[in-house]
Amino acid sequence: MIQSKSNWKFASIEENQIDWNDGSSQLSPVIKELLQQRGLKTAKEVEDFLVPSINNLLDPNQLSSMDIAKERVLEAIERNEKILVFGDYDADGVSSTTILIKTLQELGAKCDFYIPNRFTEGYGPNEQAFRQAHQNGFQLIITVDCGIASIHEADVAKELGIDLIITDHHEPQEELPDALAILHPKCSPDYSFKELAGAGVAFKFAECLLGYFPEHLLDLVAIGTVADLVPLVEENRILVYYGLQKLSSTAREGLIALKNQCKIEGKVNEEDIGFLIGPRLNAVGRLQDADLAVELLLCDDKEIAEELAEIVNQLNTERQQIVASIVKEVEETVEIDAKKGVIVVAKQGWNEGVLGIVASRLVRKYDRPAIVLAINEEKGLAKGSARSIPAFDLFQSCMKIKDVFTHFGGHSQAAGMTLPIDNVQHLEQKLDEIIKNELTSEDFKQEVLISRKLKLSEISENLVTEISQLAPFGMANPKPKFLVESRPVDIRQLGNMKKHLKLLFKEDTASLDGIAFGMGNLHPLISPQATVSVVGELGINEWNGIRKVQMMIEDVKINHWQLFDHRGKRKIDFNYDQSHFSHQFVIYNTLEIHQDIPNHIKHLTYKEALEFNGKVEVLYLLELPQHLHDLHEIITKFKPVNIHACFYVENSVYMAPFPKREDFKWLYSLIWKNQELSLDSELNKIMKAKGWTEELIQFMLDVFSELEFVNINNGLITLNKQPQKKDLQEARAYQNRIKQGKIEKTLYYATYNELLTWFEECRGETVQPKEEITHGL
Repeated sequence: MIQSKSNWKFASIEENQIDWNDGSSQLSPVIKELLQQRGLKTAKEVEDFLVPSINNLLDPNQLSSMDIAKERVLEAIERNEKILVFGDYDADGVSSTTILIKTLQELGAKCDFYIPNRFTEGYGPNEQAFRQAHQNGFQLIITVDCGIASIHEADVAKELGIDLIITDHHEPQEELPDALAILHPKCSPDYSFKELAGAGVAFKFAECLLGYFPEHLLDLVAIGTVADLVPLVEENRILVYYGLQKLSSTAREGLIALKNQCKIEGKVNEEDIGFLIGPRLNAVGRLQDADLAVELLLCDDKEIAEELAEIVNQLNTERQQIVASIVKEVEETVEIDAKKGVIVVAKQGWNEGVLGIVASRLVRKYDRPAIVLAINEEKGLAKGSARSIPAFDLFQSCMKIKDVFTHFGGHSQAAGMTLPIDNVQHLEQKLDEIIKNELTSEDFKQEVLISRKLKLSEISENLVTEISQLAPFGMANPKPKFLVESRPVDIRQLGNMKKHLKLLFKEDTASLDGIAFGMGNLHPLISPQATVSVVGELGINEWNGIRKVQMMIEDVKINHWQLFDHRGKRKIDFNYDQSHFSHQFVIYNTLEIHQDIPNHIKHLTYKEALEFNGKVEVLYLLELPQHLHDLHEIITKFKPVNIHACFYVENSVYMAPFPKREDFKWLYSLIWKNQELSLDSELNKIMKAKGWTEELIQFMLDVFSELEFVNINNGLITLNKQPQKKDLQEARAYQNRIKQGKIEKTLYYATYNELLTWFEECRGETVQPKEEITHGL
């Protein structure tokens, strides 16, 4: 048995779905089901989803106060007024800033941009920046990807005589800023799609200002939209779909240089943005002023662009090193209490810009919410980020104890916060109480959404091609993950450190390779007859011109008990299940153990095991039992999830010849004839004459001695002249040899399948006949 590291949740389908008997019937059953899971109910919705059309984008004029904003910008351009674009330091913010700057430059505006410093100014507009803008002669400020909560700053702008246009997509508060215009989908009743990213809102404004559809800005929109993790449906899907095409052939020197740093060639997909481009743009603002990222996106000089891209790449490398250093520091110096429902760590000197990433790493490793804070002793404050698990709404829970914070904001899975240093321990205690009251142990597992269970016969290159029609993937349109259940015909570890796992599944003519990165430790936990359940994404692996469907395995589970066959091995590795099961036992006959048994495994003799009433998950059977029914009773009683048969037989009874009745007669006649026999002098003669082993002769003599046919004293055998008539089988030695032979035959010399069947019967279960394989002995 192997427990999954995540909770497996299957995607559901709403009722009253599309009638697939219409013109969409050429789609495969798998794709139809995936489309249904996405809530598509009509043939038109399916067509629009599979073939996104720019014509389906909404009219930007449906955004409230668009006309006011447009008129004010064009007026500023006409009057030669200075316009400041006030952006944000993340990938969405710098993309939005670039979109609007490019638009204003095209219109001949006198413009510049300003990105606040994460460390000294924090997120969004601030009074000091606005006052500085006023001193610099700016008469119009346009925010992008920020500003919807900037009530005070809007008042400052009004006081200074600066007109403020806010373009944003974050959650509006109860009170809105007193700005000249607010362009925000969620503040626009007539605008039906509410989930645009900051770059999407900026693009809509650009379209209105330019008076035409700015196709040349779509590459920037794609970056901001994908990087900001907004739902990739409806308008966002259309913008990213065409934005990726534009990004693949972009003429922007800055993006070309950045793609080269990322080693992106040919067609760009959403994963290239999410894992390569986005993190690099984000890294700039995490470590310094984000202006560099905007300058890179604006750059039209090849040499300068390459220099800027190199710096951006170096900053990303530095960011990765800082994250790794803090994570290592936390793991080495902070004792993670497994009994607590939340991890709260704080230290002076940590870089505030990367704490969200650190928190995410801790969540993935320890499966519980994590809060990572940087301490500022001078200000007496701790500031940082939090990440959560699916079952715990971090935002709502923190709002219950909001008096702990000086500043707090976020959503269910992520948040940023500032609080007095003295409140850090209080925060941990309060959240731990809430979590213990609300969550069960199962809730702490991460969640994986499974689209469908697939048979091996359903998996093909054509299916993978069909699935690609659902791209671009992202929030609200996740890349499908599938469940496959089968017995792997080949299991191996990959990599220099054997950190990765490769499984090969085959059924009839169908086959599937599965790669599980970082799961090489599971290799010894999978028995040869195990039915393995794997969840992952399907793709194509091409090597040396050969294309194969491959699953990138995300999680592994085995739902049944397993038998591991180590019979005949002198040295056993007892660390197989160390991190997976708590109740492990080794069973033997006597107190003498010649193996090095780790401390996490408890010792029991067969007699002690029969009397033991605790929980047993894993059994290492180190020695054959003296009585077969003892082991039968132990297995029936505990039903362990893993059984390791570690038997080693030095002198086999079963494989040795069993003397026939005539053999006993011959030996007895020899003793009777001589009346007295010295074993020391006659043993070799008997062995040579009959071809018997010393052990066989000794066994027959033990039977004679027990039945009182002879007396043996210091190797001298004398005949009992008045023996009672007894059958050979009455001797315990005779019966014990038969019994020992049966035990060896049943447990040691049986095939793997025979041994598996025997244990199944002990467990009160039946096993289906399986193909015999060569294993063990």
